[in-house]
Amino acid sequence: MSYEILTLPAYRAVGLKWEGTFSEIVPNLKNVIKQSEERADELKFKVNPMVQLGLSYHVLKNGFIHYAVYEVNEKQGIPDGMIDIRIPEWTYVKATHQKGKDVQKTYTDLHQWLMDSKYTAFREAGVDYYDPYMPIKHEYYPVGHDPNDPHFDIYIPIVKK
Repeated sequence: MSYEILTLPAYRAVGLKWEGTFSEIVPNLKNVIKQSEERADELKFKVNPMVQLGLSYHVLKNGFIHYAVYEVNEKQGIPDGMIDIRIPEWTYVKATHQKGKDVQKTYTDLHQWLMDSKYTAFREAGVDYYDPYMPIKHEYYPVGHDPNDPHFDIYIPIVKK
């Protein structure tokens, strides 16, 4: 697997928020992701309409907060029941999970790369995270991907050790 270091500019995203424990992921989180995709037409000012974002923050004990969103520009209003989130400019390590591969192995390999690299996962000041290795995970899914055999890009915010 290859890894790329890149800095992405700050952006705004709008969509649905879910928070819960790992045991609540199926079917609850999957339903929120599907609802976000079904409501994507309500977002008239998407920056990249072909990519749905899955932004996960491991700030809950035995769980996390997940945003199923689309990047939008400043003209975009917030439809009923949706939220907006602002992502600051961060430096990331980017990896790609390939269709037909084991997602767990992709993340295990990424974790190993982080351990062996000159980088560590970024943590926002004043925020308690419960995942010591990758507290923030951003996944970029192509619209229409197969949720049972997905392919997607993974972005982990990083800083030098």
